[in-house]
Amino acid sequence: MEPEAQFIVRLTEEGAACHRPDGLVESVAWADLRAVMIETNDSGPFLMDVFWILIGTKSGCIVPQGATGEDELLERLQQLPGFDNQALIEAMLCSDNQRFLCWEKGKQES
Repeated sequence: MEPEAQFIVRLTEEGAACHRPDGLVESVAWADLRAVMIETNDSGPFLMDVFWILIGTKSGCIVPQGATGEDELLERLQQLPGFDNQALIEAMLCSDNQRFLCWEKGKQES
């Protein structure tokens, strides 16, 4: 099992949570979600190099690409009004240290 797959994403009607292998659980409520970013770094392919960053006003959640449940998370995030799929594509092609803003509350463009 890849190390990223040991991170478990759980989605509910209320929010998203990432259960880490060390027992730490990070979560964010959908109602509190303010931004979704993707962070890439130049450590791949041998180390984790792509992360989803879910930013809330009271909490947040970081999910590595390849986490168990990531596909469901992506599907849910793409339902956010104005989610920027172009930023997602650019992030997936990037191998540098960079952040990509995929969604921000209040910037609901079509």
